[in-house]
Amino acid sequence: MPNIRILRDIKARNGVNANEIVRRAYLYVARNQTLPPSVRYQAQLQLNTFGKYTRPTTVKNRCHESGRGRGIIGEFALSRYQFRMKALAGELPGVVKASW
Repeated sequence: MPNIRILRDIKARNGVNANEIVRRAYLYVARNQTLPPSVRYQAQLQLNTFGKYTRPTTVKNRCHESGRGRGIIGEFALSRYQFRMKALAGELPGVVKASW
């Protein structure tokens, strides 16, 4: 059963992907100094209507196993502890314990 943090992160990622183009267009219009203030104001109002999980800053790298938000190894989307446990168990292809 996935952790609530993992489910929230998945929801945020889906929301950002679904609304990215429209948000960027409104952001461009809102920040463009050459446009009239009324147009920029309307674009800012439209940006404010977007939900919480459509903002890219709500997306955080989390471990897919435990939901931990720190010490994430990006290629595997695992925390360092989960990465170690899976590597020692041989569940990660191409990862072997180093010895020299």
